[in-house]
Amino acid sequence: MSTTDEQERSQRFAAQRDRIRAEHLKPVSSRPASSARGLHHTALISSDVERTVRFYQDLLEFPLTELIENRDYPGSSHFFFDIGNSNLLAFFDFPGLDIGPYQEVLGGLHHIAISVEPDRWNHLRTKLVDAGVELLEHSEVSLYFRDPDGARLELIADPLGEMYGSHVL
Repeated sequence: MSTTDEQERSQRFAAQRDRIRAEHLKPVSSRPASSARGLHHTALISSDVERTVRFYQDLLEFPLTELIENRDYPGSSHFFFDIGNSNLLAFFDFPGLDIGPYQEVLGGLHHIAISVEPDRWNHLRTKLVDAGVELLEHSEVSLYFRDPDGARLELIADPLGEMYGSHVL
């Protein structure tokens, strides 16, 4: 694709974002309150419960809060990690099912961004590097990496409701 084609494509996408923003984004003063209380949990799939616990609890320091049998699939585990602010990150394992490796697909998970205090961000960055986890650092506040099953995670030092210094909530 030529530079001119790329610029035209970028301008079309920018125009589309501008149109959607003008039509749908209400000013804070007239924006209604959300009908939701918050994200109860996000559930991912684990191929190895103990490896997942070691990664999320031991490396990322998200405490394991519960480990129960999955009510929908006998023999499967459903387990939860505390990611702060009364939010949970949950997992299922499906022993005996050949579900294949993690894939990013349309309508699927791209990444989970978890806010951590700046000092904790630096501490976890060091732990991830020491553990040999491949990281991509962005804007000096975001760390992108993959969990043992390939799910993409982001640790972001920005407070909840902010993105790279701008309020998004």
